[in-house]
Amino acid sequence: MANQYQNAISVEHLNKSYATLQSKELTVLQDINLDIQTGEFVSIVGSSGCGKSTLLRLLVGLENQYRGKILIDGQVISGTSLDRGIVFQDHRLFPWLSVKENIRIALHNKHLSRVEEDKLIDEHLELVKLSQFRNAYPSQLSGGMNQRVAIARSLVNRPKILLLDEPFGALDALTRQNLQDELQMIWQHEKITMIIVTHDVEEAVFLGDRVVVMQPHPGRIKRIVEIPVMHPRKREDVRLHNIKNDILLDFVNPQKDELSPLNSKVFSDYQFAW
Repeated sequence: MANQYQNAISVEHLNKSYATLQSKELTVLQDINLDIQTGEFVSIVGSSGCGKSTLLRLLVGLENQYRGKILIDGQVISGTSLDRGIVFQDHRLFPWLSVKENIRIALHNKHLSRVEEDKLIDEHLELVKLSQFRNAYPSQLSGGMNQRVAIARSLVNRPKILLLDEPFGALDALTRQNLQDELQMIWQHEKITMIIVTHDVEEAVFLGDRVVVMQPHPGRIKRIVEIPVMHPRKREDVRLHNIKNDILLDFVNPQKDELSPLNSKVFSDYQFAW
C-alpha cells in the first residue's frame, strides 16, 4: 500500500519538552520518527499523557518550539497554513452565527467573491449532508451535526492535510459510528492526507491505513501497525477485530496483579474524609 504514495509529512527525531515550576524540563515527546504519505489515513492511538495531541499541534503549526525536524512536502513548517486543517473534540462553532456563516469564517483569508464563497460553502455542506441546515444555528443542531459543520469548515479551504484531535470523543456510540462512516467516505472523496488522534483502538483500526501506537512518560512510538484491509470497511470484518485485539495487548498493565484486591490493603487500612 505504501508504495503508491509519496511522503507528505516527515517527522525526524522529534523531541518536545515543557518547563516546569521547578525550572526543570518535562519531556512530552521523545525521539519521534514518522513518515506519513500523501493520501494516507493514519491513526495515532495511545493512553492519556502520551503526547498525541501535542504531536498534532506541532504538525498543524500551533506550537513551534521543539527539537528535531517536521517537514511538510519537504519543507520545514513555519506556523499554521491553509494547507493544514484541524478538527478538535469541541466543535468550536460560534453560537451567534448560522451554520453557513460559521463555515464562511474559514474563507476569510482566501479573498474570494461572495458568490465564490457561497459555492464552496454549499459544496461542503453537501459533502457532510447538512445542506438543509445551512441557516440553522449550533444550538439547534445535535452534537454530531455540529461536528460535521466543524469538519466542513476545516475542509472548505481544500487543505492537503486534515488533522483530527479526538473529533468524536464526546459523542454517543451510535453517532460516533455514523460519523466514522462519513469520515471514511469524505476521505475517499477528497483524497487528502488525514491524521486522527484517538483513545479508541477500534476507531483507530477501522479508519487508518496504519495505526501508530504510542506509549506515555515520555511520549514515544512503540510500534506502527499496518491495516491491510481495503476501504470502505465493514465493522464486522474479523481481520479488523483481530488487529484491534492485538493492539489492545500493548496497553495491558503488567503490574495489574499487584493492584488486585488480593494484594491490596484491607479496607480499614485506608483513611477517608468521611
